Amino acid sequence: MASESDSPRGFAPEELKYDERGLIPAIVQDARTGVVLMLAYMNLAALRQTLATGRTCFYSRSRGRLWVKGETSGHFQLVKEIVTDCDQDALLVRVEQIGVACHTGTYSCFTHPVRGSEGGAAESGGG
Repeated sequence: MASESDSPRGFAPEELKYDERGLIPAIVQDARTGVVLMLAYMNLAALRQTLATGRTCFYSRSRGRLWVKGETSGHFQLVKEIVTDCDQDALLVRVEQIGVACHTGTYSCFTHPVRGSEGGAAESGGG
């Protein structure tokens, strides 16, 4: 039996679960390759603008305002699909990336391994 969260109708932006600051995390992924490009936050206004324009718009926690990815760099993200997780408290935004995604000049912001994480989980003596 399908639950309401399995509904093909999807969820309206105002039905999503934003945190106490009115934000929801948005994981941005290359729609063609599956590479995770970046993590940013959206508020309701940013999500509505993204849906209206087809370009990602986020809420800058440090600047306290909306910003369109690529507005200064020209490295826009063209939205192909937005899906929510099972709890409706996170978004996966699948995009066509124009240029690089990271402000440091790399295609993805996720390029720095956490020391000790290479090669998977460490063996443990317990069960």
